[in-house]
Amino acid sequence: MGAMRTIKAELRRPDGQPVRVLVVDDESTLAELMTMALRMEKWDVRTALDGSTAVRTAREFKPDAVVLDVMLPDFDGFEVLRRMRAEQPNLPVLFLTAKDAVEDRIAGLTAGGDDYVTKPFSLEEVVLRLRALMRRTGVTEEDAGARLVVGDLQLNEDTREVTRGGEQISLTATEFELLRYLMSNPRRVLSKAQILDRVWSYDFGGQANIVELYISYLRKKIDAGRAPMIHTMRGAGYVLKPSA
Repeated sequence: MGAMRTIKAELRRPDGQPVRVLVVDDESTLAELMTMALRMEKWDVRTALDGSTAVRTAREFKPDAVVLDVMLPDFDGFEVLRRMRAEQPNLPVLFLTAKDAVEDRIAGLTAGGDDYVTKPFSLEEVVLRLRALMRRTGVTEEDAGARLVVGDLQLNEDTREVTRGGEQISLTATEFELLRYLMSNPRRVLSKAQILDRVWSYDFGGQANIVELYISYLRKKIDAGRAPMIHTMRGAGYVLKPSA
């Protein structure tokens, strides 16, 4: 029962080769961190620190997806996207924007970016968004749905099915996102602020009591009549771990 693992289907190109991702960000440390996180997915990753290098690299590398910072030293991410799409019309792009740059986000999506994350972001979020993007645009194939497994609790990220001890559990969209966040961080105490930011993000400016409410909803579905997996850490937050 103490087993805890993440099973992720390996995304690959239709020809069986590793997925190719181009990371474009002028902050070299951040670009390096993203590259390391994406290589852990067994993806082939290249980086570029400015727009002109990014366009040239994309031409040679033919990426399956691009992580693209809006603010670059030579020309902005929107111009980079325009030049890349001239050669690869359906190239999926995940924009990186500043937290307060709402106009950037709107402009990015209007300019044809497929999704965006705001800085600061978690590397896990970038990986999840990229996986979703590439599945959505059909540039990859995978063997099975990406699953999170903690003890006897399983969550399939593609089919959105959740089971505990083999028994199906029906969740709302918000309950699913909350459980996915808890299961992505097993044994780790997550504060209400972290949960609010990750699950409700910029769509919700509410109070922390919404977290308590949804934790109680989840407990009724996940823990009712079973050994509890969701625990409250007084003054700290919540933790999900395999039942003893």
